[in-house]
Amino acid sequence: MFRGLEGWHFIFIVLVVLVIWGAPKLPGFAKSLGQSMRIFRKEMKQLGDERAEDKKATPEKEQPKDD
Repeated sequence: MFRGLEGWHFIFIVLVVLVIWGAPKLPGFAKSLGQSMRIFRKEMKQLGDERAEDKKATPEKEQPKDD
């Protein structure tokens, strides 16, 4: 039954279904996705800043040199 269909056919069918039945919900979905990405980027930046502060605050331990 589906022997003539390729991957891009399924993607097209899903897009058509989303446009027909999900059109009113797409703006809300896009807004929530954008907010989630913004929060994710902010948290990643804070994590990087905290790691940089930790590296500055803790001095590196001197390792004994083998002569």
